[in-house]
Amino acid sequence: MEQIAAWSEFNVAMVGATAALAGLVIVAASVNIGDIIKEASLTARLAAGIAGLVLALAGSAVGLIPDIGAPAYGVAMIALALGAAAFQAQASRRIFENRHPANRLRVAKAAVGFIAPVAYLVGGALLTAGWDGGLAWFAVGSIVAIMAALMVSWIVLVEVLR
Repeated sequence: MEQIAAWSEFNVAMVGATAALAGLVIVAASVNIGDIIKEASLTARLAAGIAGLVLALAGSAVGLIPDIGAPAYGVAMIALALGAAAFQAQASRRIFENRHPANRLRVAKAAVGFIAPVAYLVGGALLTAGWDGGLAWFAVGSIVAIMAALMVSWIVLVEVLR
């Protein structure tokens, strides 16, 4: 529990930054939501990006729960990661269904969204098993989730205007 408390400043920063970013992404997408929902792969990718932000936000918030034990924290992270991975699985399916000639790099587009959930799954498994090093995996997952969400959001917002 002492190790979890040592990450509290990181978690506070991540909660604030991720919540603000999630709000901005949703507002930016809402401007062109009518066009975004016309393309299933863009809608699914945007949803997966937002799910990644929710993963980072909720994961950091759970880390701030007073006196949370390592096993409970690890199990919560595994559950959150599986939820985010489900959104990415849907996005991946839509990416591969899109047969437009300009839709290149399908594997890379699909894979990037799984990096953060996998980092959280590894961290959750390690923490549940009693290894405090799992907390560093959550930090990596948070940072990657934010980077992936920014990249995907930007791509969706640009692609919808082409």
